Amino acid sequence: MTLTPAYGRDYKKQADVLSDFNAGKDFLCHTPTEHGRPINKEQIPVGTFVQFRYAKGMKVLGHCIK
Repeated sequence: MTLTPAYGRDYKKQADVLSDFNAGKDFLCHTPTEHGRPINKEQIPVGTFVQFRYAKGMKVLGHCIK
């Protein structure tokens, strides 16, 4: 599952991405069935691997939901 920041947010650092994600902020889900739907950490099953695209989509951060 690939996630990008929602509502015009963007990040320069990985730590900022994870901080907002862990705080429950929305990200846009990019999957074939749910392209562009807002989603937050509470809605993603434990054990799911996600990739965050940030820095205007130029950087990728992999993370497993715990």
